[in-house]
Formats: sequence, C-alpha cells, structure tokens
Amino acid sequence: MKLAVPDLISNSYFPAAAAVELGFFREEGLDVALELLFPVNKSYEALRDGTVDIIGGSAHSALAAFPEWRGVKLLCAQGQGMYWFLVMRSDLGAKRGEFDIVKGRRIGAAPWVEMGLRRLLIEAGIDLVRDNVTIGPVPGAAPTPGAVVNFGLSAAKALEEGKIDGFWANGMGTEVAVKSGVGTIVLDIRRGDGPKPAFNYTMASIATTERLTRERPDTARAIIRAVVKTQQALKADVSLATKAATKLFPAYEASLIAELIRRDLPYYDASISESFVAGMNQFARDIGILKGNPTYADVVATELRDCWRP
Repeated sequence: MKLAVPDLISNSYFPAAAAVELGFFREEGLDVALELLFPVNKSYEALRDGTVDIIGGSAHSALAAFPEWRGVKLLCAQGQGMYWFLVMRSDLGAKRGEFDIVKGRRIGAAPWVEMGLRRLLIEAGIDLVRDNVTIGPVPGAAPTPGAVVNFGLSAAKALEEGKIDGFWANGMGTEVAVKSGVGTIVLDIRRGDGPKPAFNYTMASIATTERLTRERPDTARAIIRAVVKTQQALKADVSLATKAATKLFPAYEASLIAELIRRDLPYYDASISESFVAGMNQFARDIGILKGNPTYADVVATELRDCWRP
C-alpha cells in the first residue's frame, strides 16, 4: 500500500510517517510505503485515481478530488485542530495575535492550505482586497523530480531572503524561522490564537476511499490501529520521534522534531467529533468548496470508531 503526505520534513503529518518508520503498520500486517505528493490536492487526486491508498493530509482538502465528500472517508485524526502558524518577518515587530500586521503584506501559503488563512482573516475583520493582503505560493516551494521538499522550510528560506513578508505553514518551518531570528509567530491556531471557529476548519487526518472501507474493513481498521499505536508510543517516549525522523529528515530538522512533537502531544487524539465535522463543513461552505450539508457519516467512517480508542 502507498501512503501519501504533502509535506515530509514536518511535524504536521508525523504520526503517519512515524507509523511507517517505527513499524506500526507492519505490526498490523500492512506493507505501507511513504510517498511525498505536494501540494495536498495532488495527494487526494492520486487517492481518487487509485495510485495511492491512504492520505495523511489536511481533512478539508479531500474536497479537491471528492466533491461533496463522495467516495472518500476520514478514518481518524493524526491530531486535533488546525495546525498551521502565521509567521511574519521579525523586523516588522509583530505581536502575538496582531491581525493588522498582514495589511499590505505578501504571505506565502501552499494551495488549499491558504484557504484556512484567508477565512480566519476574514472572520477577524480583514478585507483581503481593501487591506491589500497578498496570499500566494512561496518561491522555491514547488517540488522537482526526486527532491525531498518541505513547504515550511521553503517558506522560512523565502522569508529570510525577503521574498515574502510572512508565511502560513507547519511547525517545522515555523521553528526554523523563529530559531534563526528571521520570523515571529503571530498566530498559532491550535493553542488559542485567532477566531474560535478556526480550530475546526481542518485537522491532520488519515483518509482513504469509501470503497476500501466497504470492501476491506479489516485493512481500514488496521490502518487506524497503526496510527493510534504510533500516537501512544510517542506519548510514552517522545525520543522515538528522533529515531523515526533520522531516516527521513536532514540532520538539523531531525534534531528539532522531538520538541515539536512534545508540544503536539496534547492534540494526539485519533477521534473525529461531530462538532469538528460540522465546523469543517461550515468552513468549506464559507470558502465555496462545498455546497451541500453532508452528514457526519458521509464524511467519517463511523463504523470504525471503536478503533480510535488506544
């Protein structure tokens, strides 16, 4: 089986990657290979087209390839809450929670990831046109054949080089930018910054096709169990994060991952609540990627919920 993630050198989808590297999929009888497919919509398109079997990505982005949630199911969460950070250039003197700092600025964000930033800024009273806020791709973030690409690291480099004024990306890119002194965290949605509904805009989830859940439920259950075991193992011994990352990350980023995962551990809960799905679907309607009102069971493989418990 193939598991696609849109960002590899990152804490965002680390439970999925670590489930491969630490052997928890293998322990469940699954032969799973990890594959990088950036941006996230390409990952879901590959799932739709049958070239990958599992996606470890942002939940709302399933709508890029599965309109109205038809044909796809969320199996479990890798972590609760929207998990991206808004980082601005240090020399701007931005303060935590200061939305006005985005006015007249260029902010880098990946496709589909940028939707969360756009919506939360609107909810915070920012008019993207009136306030001249430019949100778009980061120079150098597009992958080349055979390259190991991390959007957040590309964003941090672009920030340092003055190509952008800020970025909306994962914790690894954020950590690199902050430690180097070029970036300041303005918004950390998971930890309470921004409009309250933003927490439920999306989450890092595990998804597969509805067909797999229907025809191979034992496999779907094994996938969930492997992710849950990974979450529990990291909670018990966060140094395992370094062990897994050493096989995947450059040395410097590997040295940072254990601390990033330690901060994320409070959000390691595999469950997907009805309130989350309601919030995510409202967000999706607000930004125009969803028209209808899918039910909880339309979105989540509810028959497999018993596997969420450790």
